[in-house]
Amino acid sequence: MRRRTSITLLSVGHACVDIYQGTVAALVPLFVAERAYTYAAVSGIVLAATLLSSIAQPVFGALTDRWAMPWLLPASTLLGGVGIALSGLSGNYTLTLLFVALSGIGVTAYHPESARIAREASEGSHTAMAYFSTGGNIGFALAPLMVAGIAALGGLSWTPLLVAPALAGTAMALPVLHALARRGNTTRENTTRAGRDDVTSFVRLTFAVVFRSIAFVGLGTFISLYAQHRMTGSAAAGTAALFLLYLGGVAGSLLGGSAANRWGRVTVSRWSYAVTVLAIAGVVWAPGPAMYLFVALASAGLYVPFSLQITLGQDYLPNRVGTASGITLGLAVSIGGLASPVIGVLADATSLRTALTPLILMPALSWLMFRTLRDPEASKRPLPAEQQEDPAPSSPVRVD
Repeated sequence: MRRRTSITLLSVGHACVDIYQGTVAALVPLFVAERAYTYAAVSGIVLAATLLSSIAQPVFGALTDRWAMPWLLPASTLLGGVGIALSGLSGNYTLTLLFVALSGIGVTAYHPESARIAREASEGSHTAMAYFSTGGNIGFALAPLMVAGIAALGGLSWTPLLVAPALAGTAMALPVLHALARRGNTTRENTTRAGRDDVTSFVRLTFAVVFRSIAFVGLGTFISLYAQHRMTGSAAAGTAALFLLYLGGVAGSLLGGSAANRWGRVTVSRWSYAVTVLAIAGVVWAPGPAMYLFVALASAGLYVPFSLQITLGQDYLPNRVGTASGITLGLAVSIGGLASPVIGVLADATSLRTALTPLILMPALSWLMFRTLRDPEASKRPLPAEQQEDPAPSSPVRVD
């Protein structure tokens, strides 16, 4: 199978999985409308999707570092879909949390192995990895549209229809697994990269990922409700804001991969986080429909570094690519859910605007982390001709 075909299939499969990460936030207004959940209660649902996955993410990464587990791609995709499909069927809050948590575990299990396989298939190309990440962004963007369709059909009782992307994603994974089996490329020896692990840099990168995650998940959880409040209670206004938040990531990921080829991953990420500080401030404080412009800018700004953080993590931990992928790709979304209940409780006590204001600080903290990082690829690039040292002059030849 050619590289382009493999990346395309992996990207589509990634979209089918990440639909379920986006669906959790998209279902929040339905839970509020149909079950009268408070902000804190719906934050608990987001927490259920992320808490176990945040714990399990490094575990799955470590397992994939030790053993090749390509079968996780179809199995985890199916689990992610089944959990969400069942989440709307019971009015029992505990069962809802359980089903959403099962979906979160499925999504968690998918990311470390899929990122390892995608990096291998991309042959180190930042652009190819950006396409893989963009697949997940497209999945996020489709989630609110799918949930809007469910709402139009009759609400939470129709969530079993949401299993359809999981079935499609499972089908997309099978040809990739078949190609891997034919090449015999399923052992650690073929995927372990030579090099020394830079744990210190990876820890700093992880903090940047955590701060980004808090900003992204916080916006994803409450932007729909916030837009409804700002736009006189219109449900369509909330769906549009969430769709825009996820869709902007498509442009951001592609832009990040292209820009990194020219200016380097660390430099591009640093500038992106600096711009995102202003963008999130606009989301929270800009008047009227201008909010939508800042939602798009914040989305792009948060996603420009997304695929770059994945490959940076893999380069910082070349001997533990699965662990690096699990943290930078999986925790980039999941760990932000741990902060969502705090935002929800603050919103119940004050207002959504007050609760969302601290998110402005998150990309600033990510920017500070990137100020301390260097790009491992920088030392491998040849210097421009004008900066290269002239060779030592040869000794003059004596002519008798």
